Amino acid sequence: MLSKRFGRMAVGTMAGAMLMAAAACGGGNTGGDTTSSAQPSAGTASDAPKAGALKVGLAFDIGGRGDKSFNDAAYAGLEKAKTELGAEIKELSPASDGSNRGELLRQLADAGYNPIIGVGFAYGEDIKKAAEEYTDVQFAVVDSASNASNVTGLLFAEEQGSYLAGVAAATKSESGHVGFVGGVENDLIKKFEAGFVAGVKSVKADAKIDVKYLTPDGDFSGFKAPDKGKVAAEKMYQDGADIVYHASGDSGLGVFQAAAAAKKKAIGVDSDQRQTIKETDLQSVIMTSMLKRVDVGVFEYIKAFQGGAKGGSNVVYDLKVDGVGLATTGGEIDDIQDKLDAAKKDIVDGKITVPAKP
Repeated sequence: MLSKRFGRMAVGTMAGAMLMAAAACGGGNTGGDTTSSAQPSAGTASDAPKAGALKVGLAFDIGGRGDKSFNDAAYAGLEKAKTELGAEIKELSPASDGSNRGELLRQLADAGYNPIIGVGFAYGEDIKKAAEEYTDVQFAVVDSASNASNVTGLLFAEEQGSYLAGVAAATKSESGHVGFVGGVENDLIKKFEAGFVAGVKSVKADAKIDVKYLTPDGDFSGFKAPDKGKVAAEKMYQDGADIVYHASGDSGLGVFQAAAAAKKKAIGVDSDQRQTIKETDLQSVIMTSMLKRVDVGVFEYIKAFQGGAKGGSNVVYDLKVDGVGLATTGGEIDDIQDKLDAAKKDIVDGKITVPAKP
């Protein structure tokens, strides 16, 4: 069963084995290799940090810690590194417009933190510049490919997890009408949309799917605008949708509020939002969440670094390694688990190729 196989320890073990095995085999293909097994080559024993000297810096995306979604998932991995690896950790959050991302990376590097992780694709160019300035520091960036020999890209198959969310939505929908709310209309969030739509259509080819993005590409305020998320979801529910899936960061709170008011259902993203959302009146509207295991990616990267791994390549977390999937808290998808397992198997076996673009 997917729910039993998708436990935190199982994911960490599988992903960790992938990372360390790849590190032992070598890497160094700067920005070019995006296969699941790609990982920077292991350094010599003298290159690895000494016990007790691991200092890890993490720079959040817009919204920072407490977004109950993407950033909090990254922090969970950082906190695990502190607990299990003895890491000294430091976290920084950007300005509301994200204009000081590069400054945060430099602050961490100047303070002696190594490795340093940028959370979110918007760190791509800033990570590249920082890596050129601090050549003795290892960097990782979530959702962006490696672009330097000391940068590791931590990538996720969001379209695959979103396909399962689409299967669940279409199977559970009574109206045959569902919706998708994206935070920012960029290529990354379109992967969520593409997978979700494909999953819905695989179950109900004639299903109606509403799509709304809160802000255009380049305007990242869409990830921190619950009011806009609420308005977008309200319109979908009013028009007949009974389930809305969001990929909008902090704005998802508004989607859940709209679902509660309409007595409809929603699908969360990144973290198990039925557990992370504190408002008890909203928890029950979250049918499931598309889990994007940023916590696993962050932790396994730190663990690999401690073991001597270097940058220059990418790691992809997909369904094959349970890097994405669906949360089962609340038991609302338990009755369709066989269908979800079958869809997952077809994707892993290559029988289904999930589109990454709408």
